[in-house]
Amino acid sequence: MSYQVLTDSDVLKFTRMESIIDAIERVFYEKANGTLVSPPRFQLETENGNLVFTAGAATGIEKVTGFRVYDTYSNDDPGHEQLVSVFDSKTGVFKGIIIGNSLGAIRTGAIGGVAIKAMSRLDATQLAVIGTGAQARTQLEAAVAIRDIKQVQVYSRNDHNRAKFAEEMTKKLGIDVFPMDSPKKCVENADIVICATNSLSPVLEVDWLKQGVHINTVGPKSIKGSEVPIEIASQSSVITTDSLEQLNAYSTPHFLVDTPYEDNIVQLSDVVTGKKPGRTSNKDMTLFCSVGLSGTEVVVANEIMKTAKK
Repeated sequence: MSYQVLTDSDVLKFTRMESIIDAIERVFYEKANGTLVSPPRFQLETENGNLVFTAGAATGIEKVTGFRVYDTYSNDDPGHEQLVSVFDSKTGVFKGIIIGNSLGAIRTGAIGGVAIKAMSRLDATQLAVIGTGAQARTQLEAAVAIRDIKQVQVYSRNDHNRAKFAEEMTKKLGIDVFPMDSPKKCVENADIVICATNSLSPVLEVDWLKQGVHINTVGPKSIKGSEVPIEIASQSSVITTDSLEQLNAYSTPHFLVDTPYEDNIVQLSDVVTGKKPGRTSNKDMTLFCSVGLSGTEVVVANEIMKTAKK
């Protein structure tokens, strides 16, 4: 019996963002073709905390099935890790497991990269990031892999964090990343805006955004609070999400549910496969709302395992 056990250090060593984006794009083709099983996440609830499961199977192209599990316990004890288990979807044979927290951010970043590829202007060169955490980093890495980005501007409320982010990502990506002292200055000239914060109030205003901009929102987007204003939906010609099923399954409704814009939200898979347009002109404002497509974690884990095995 042969299977792989990888950890965060392996994930960071063997991840190639371009190949991860390609794998995620194939998943969206599977979703459009009906060969992706991706139910909404579910929880095991206990008195002290929950275990959250996302399970899925890509049976057409990737031929993998499995699950991810993580906890919502609020203590600071060491050992809070995500687990992603991968099985062969044809035989049921166990292929391996990845332990750690890096894979989730990489997967979400790659989904954001697919959205940027499908929805942003082909000539996009200026990018803005609001937020400096792990999600902001992988979203930026994916965007640079997709578009010929010439300059990046970043904003967060913490001076030290945005300066550190700019220094580290400049070195990693080989392009200029500049820290900005206001969110308006950060986004006003951007062709692509990435919002990856934990803010429950809007971190930008729609009037700050230039014509033709594409926005990825990764952080909070519920009726209790959202990192982007609802006016962005009113201005966007195309609104997508990676999973309408997950968007509609939240116990706290998504901020666009029960609004005039709910019926405008389309599956990103339909845009990727050409069933729906990602934009109709270079003047369009477009919006992608990331909610998490089940099964993508398993496909990403399998892709990393294939690279590690080589």
